Amino acid sequence: MNFTPMDPDYQSKVRATFDGQPFMRLIGAELAALGAGTCEIALTIRPDLWQHNGFVHAGVTNAIADNAAGLAALTLMPAGSDVLSVEFKTNLLAPARGDRLIARGKVEKPGKLLVIVRADVHAETEEGEVHIAMMQATMIRMVNPQPRPA
Repeated sequence: MNFTPMDPDYQSKVRATFDGQPFMRLIGAELAALGAGTCEIALTIRPDLWQHNGFVHAGVTNAIADNAAGLAALTLMPAGSDVLSVEFKTNLLAPARGDRLIARGKVEKPGKLLVIVRADVHAETEEGEVHIAMMQATMIRMVNPQPRPA
């Protein structure tokens, strides 16, 4: 589906939003790709992100999926908007292991207030990409949100 962003400067807005998230820096996530209605976040797998079995913790997988989905929604919002997750459901399809995780968010159904989004997370392994998780989420538009406390 092709979408037309309402904010011609959406890429700068989304990049600033991503860069303003300390948790994404903490886990080493990076904004890998951005388009109208899409967002890709990549993460190099490292041992401090593992759970007790040596797989990436599901909380990390959910965090990059939620962020990729939310930022995909934000690409279509007018200037002066932000988004928040209203709800999401994640299916964990396979253990998260390999070299990198890639979360690809995309808008399924845009709306003026609510946006339905999806994110698929893949692990890059020696054998290729493995689909490890899929998330469906609803994002809500925030108009002129209050600045984050210092």
